[in-house]
Amino acid sequence: MSGDKVSRQKPCHHCKRRSISAPAGTAMIHYEKSWLYRHCSSLQQRDRQAQKAGQLFSGLLAMNVVFLGSAFISSMIFNHVAITLADVWILLSILKVVCLCWIIYYLLGTSRQPHAVLYRDSHAGPVWIRGSLLLFGSFSVLLNVFQIGYSIIQIHCKSKVEIVFPSIEILFVSTQAFFLWHHSKDCIQVQHNLTRCGLMLTIATNLLLWLLAVTNDSIHMEIESQLREVEQRLAGNETNLCTCPNTTTCKVFQKGYILLYPFNTEYCLICCSVLYVMWKNVGRRISHHHAPHIKPKFKLHGVVFGPLLGAAAVIIGICVFMMYQIQATGSAPNRQVFVMYYSYYIVLLPLMSVCAVVGTIIHALEKRELDTLKNPTRSLDVILLMGAALGQIAMSYFSIVAIVATNPKDLLNSLILSYSVLLIFQYITQNIFIIDGLQREPFVAAIEARHAGHAGQHPVDSELPGEEMTTPRNTQEHTQASPNKEEEVSEEQNHEAHDQRRVSVLELGQEFRRVSLSYMHSYSHLSWKRKALKEISFFLVLCNIILWIMPTFGAHPVFENGLEKSFYGYSTWFAIVNFGLPLGVFYRMHSVGGLLDVYVSA
Repeated sequence: MSGDKVSRQKPCHHCKRRSISAPAGTAMIHYEKSWLYRHCSSLQQRDRQAQKAGQLFSGLLAMNVVFLGSAFISSMIFNHVAITLADVWILLSILKVVCLCWIIYYLLGTSRQPHAVLYRDSHAGPVWIRGSLLLFGSFSVLLNVFQIGYSIIQIHCKSKVEIVFPSIEILFVSTQAFFLWHHSKDCIQVQHNLTRCGLMLTIATNLLLWLLAVTNDSIHMEIESQLREVEQRLAGNETNLCTCPNTTTCKVFQKGYILLYPFNTEYCLICCSVLYVMWKNVGRRISHHHAPHIKPKFKLHGVVFGPLLGAAAVIIGICVFMMYQIQATGSAPNRQVFVMYYSYYIVLLPLMSVCAVVGTIIHALEKRELDTLKNPTRSLDVILLMGAALGQIAMSYFSIVAIVATNPKDLLNSLILSYSVLLIFQYITQNIFIIDGLQREPFVAAIEARHAGHAGQHPVDSELPGEEMTTPRNTQEHTQASPNKEEEVSEEQNHEAHDQRRVSVLELGQEFRRVSLSYMHSYSHLSWKRKALKEISFFLVLCNIILWIMPTFGAHPVFENGLEKSFYGYSTWFAIVNFGLPLGVFYRMHSVGGLLDVYVSA
C-alpha cells in the first residue's frame, strides 16, 4: 500500500513559498527555486511510479482470476463429469460476493471520505451508456427471475445451486448497476490500490459471466438443433426425463428465459467497459483545460433525410425479421427466407458503406482540429470498436472460405458470399468514420455563434406573413362579430362551444407550424458539411439499431443455413459462431453510441 501513502501526500509547505516576495536576482532565491523544483519533481515521479505499480498489480490480479475461471469453464465443456456447471456457479458466486463486499465498501466508505472525489471525468459514463446499463440490467434481473421460476417448477430434477446462483446474480446486477450509475465519472483520490484491485476483480467477474453466458448459449442452441432433428425422426417422442410440464407457467418461464438471454451478455460487456474507464481514472487529476466550456447536447435538428431513410430501413428490417422468425424456426426452414434475409443485407450494407465513406471524406475536408487531450473514454471506444468488429469479420472470412471451396455459383451461396464481403467492407468503413469523428473537436465556435445570434434575431413568428390575421383573439372576434339574432339562447351556447373548439384547433395548428418553421430555420442555417454529417450519422444510428435487433432476438442464419456447419463440422462452427456473434451484437450497440457522439459534435 505504499502507493496510497504517496498519493495521499499533501503538498509540502515549501511549495507554498513560491508566492513569497523577495529581492529578485539574489543567489538565495535561485537556490531555493532549484531545490523546490527538484523536490516537487521527485514527488511527481514517485507518484507516477506508485500509480504504475498499482495498475500492474491489479492487472495481474484480474488476469489470474480470468485464467482460473476460464480453466473451470473449459473443463466443464470438455469434461463435464469431473467439473460440472454447479462447480462453475460456486466459483462465480464466491467472486460475486467478494465484488459485492467491495462495492458496498466503496459506496459507504471510500467515496464518502474527505477529498475522495475532487474530479469527475465528463467524458466517462455518458447518458446512453448508463441508460443501457439500466435497461440491460433490468432485463438480466428479469432473466434470473425466470430462471428461478423455471428451476422451482422442475425442482425434482434440479439442484438447489440452480436457485441460489441466480438469486446472488440478481443482487450483484442490481448493486453494480446502482454503483456504475452514480460513480462512473469518479476520479477517486484515496485508497488507490484497493480501488484498482476492486475494479479489476469486478471486471474479471463480468468477463467470466460473459464467457459462461456465451458457453451456455451455445449449449442451448446445440440442444435445440438436436431436438429439432429428433422431432423430425421420432415424431415428438420424449427422451429427456427433465422436461418442462405442459403448463402455461412453465412455458412462460422457458420462453422468457430464451428471449431475455442475449441481454445478459450485453450487460456484462458494458459493465466491463465502464469499469475499465473508472480504473484508468483512479488517481487522475483533471485540469481546467480538459473541461470543455460548452458541451454540445443532443438535439434533433439538422436532419431530415437521415431519419426518413433510417426509419424505412428499420421498418423493412422488422418485416424481414418477423418473416424469418416465422419460417426459419420451423421444422423445415424454407430456402426462400434465407434468400430474402441476405438480400436485405446486400441492399442495406452498401448504402451504409457509401455513407460512411462520404462522411470520412467530409471529415477530411473540414477545418476542425484534432482533440489531442488525454481521454481514457475515447481510447477505450476506439479499442472496443476495433476489437468487437473482429468477431463478425472472422466469421465472414470463414464463410467466404467455405463457399468458395464448395459451390459459389449457387444462388444462396452467392448471396452469402456477397453478404460476407460487404459486411467486412461495412465494418471497416464505419470504424474509420466513427474513429475519425471521435477524434475531432466539436463545433464550439458555431455553437457559440448560434447562441449569440438568437438574441439579435427576430422571432420566427414575426417572420410569418399575415400572422396577426390568424391569431386566436382575432379569430374569436371575427366569429363573434356576426351573430345570428334569430337563434335561440341554447343555439348560441352551442355556437360558442364550437367556436372555442375551433380556437383550440387553430392554436394547435399554429403551434405545429411554428415548431416546423423553427426546425427548418435551424436546418437552413447549418453548413452543407454539418448537414451531411448529421444526416449520415443519424441514418447509420438507425441502421445499426435494426442490425442489432435482428441477431439479438434470435436471427442466426449463419448457423441455420447449414452451409458452414456442414463444411467445418458441428462443434467447430458452433465455437466460431458463439465467439463472433456476441461480439458482433456488442459492436452494433457500441457503434450506436459512437455515432451519436459524432452526430452531437457535428
